[in-house]
Amino acid sequence: MDWSTKTILIAEDEDSNYLYLEAVLQKTGASLLWARSGEEAIDACKQNPKIDLILMDLQMPNINGYEARQQIKELFPDVPQIAQTAFAMADDEKRAMDAGFDAYISKPIRKGNLLAIVGRFLGPLE
Repeated sequence: MDWSTKTILIAEDEDSNYLYLEAVLQKTGASLLWARSGEEAIDACKQNPKIDLILMDLQMPNINGYEARQQIKELFPDVPQIAQTAFAMADDEKRAMDAGFDAYISKPIRKGNLLAIVGRFLGPLE
């Protein structure tokens, strides 16, 4: 599978976290979009209905990742959403999965782990 035809929305309010994700994912050839809040993530999905995957930070200003996930899922039910958080507690993964996220990844995010999880939804990289 070639990711050059794929679009990934990164919903992340911290510049350094976005820049890391961008550095890892741009090598895949996928198109990347950046939303700095839950509200921006919802707007990005409305403006770009061809988004193939969303990496959603759970702790964002205004509308958090859980609320944004719900609103996006109502509009685009088939777009996979991966929860990401730096505040990993023992039950965070369960809470994210119970909230309807398709997968969960905790920060610090390792490159191999990120590519493997994204690959579950976009197909393996060639």
